[in-house]
Amino acid sequence: MNTILYPAKERGQVNLGWLESSHSFSFGQYHDPKKVHFGALRVVNDDSISGGGGFGTHPHENMEIVTIPLEGKLAHKDSTGNEGIIRKGDVQIMSAGTGIRHSEYNASATEFAKLLQIWVFPKIKNIKPAYGQKSFELKDRRNNWQVVVSPDSTEHALNINQDARFSLVDLEAGKTVAYDMKWKNSGLYLFVIEGAVKAEGQSLANRDAMGISETEKVNIEAVSDSQLLAIEVPLVFKA
Repeated sequence: MNTILYPAKERGQVNLGWLESSHSFSFGQYHDPKKVHFGALRVVNDDSISGGGGFGTHPHENMEIVTIPLEGKLAHKDSTGNEGIIRKGDVQIMSAGTGIRHSEYNASATEFAKLLQIWVFPKIKNIKPAYGQKSFELKDRRNNWQVVVSPDSTEHALNINQDARFSLVDLEAGKTVAYDMKWKNSGLYLFVIEGAVKAEGQSLANRDAMGISETEKVNIEAVSDSQLLAIEVPLVFKA
């Protein structure tokens, strides 16, 4: 088993007043040649948007973009005609393909909106842009992995244009959970949203992450009540 630690304190920091963001990988003005991507995983941004703040209309192409709200509400509008609000329990995905334009704003004028925005390199380039949004039952991820993004339609998750899989779990203190790798030669990016765990003996706390490869299973024990995100991605891909 190979592991790479991504301590929360080493993430790139951005403060624009209305936006506070921590970047796990090089993004915008933050660049670290040792943190450009983990396999096909290109971006993990941990955003906090103040009331009324947001990103004006901007373009993307040939990227799979997954948004996971953690707190508050986020309003979305894009050039494919989709418009709506996402909140905790929802997951959103955009396959930018040949090109998509969208805006994202805090749907509240007073409360913060907090979210993870994650980018994955696509499996096939220049596809027709696509959008997906789904609400998931929070109770179904209690001490159990809940798959929210997958290319496998049998997993009843949002579909992605890549052999990538996103899973969430709310793990009670003292409980253990194992993540079984879905594909050979893929890697797992394990991100602690909240809490403290031991993953294969390695201690991880709030917003720490670990990249794991060359294994078929990852064993995790919760030191305290914890929320975890597991992202399985190809380690070898065509950029």
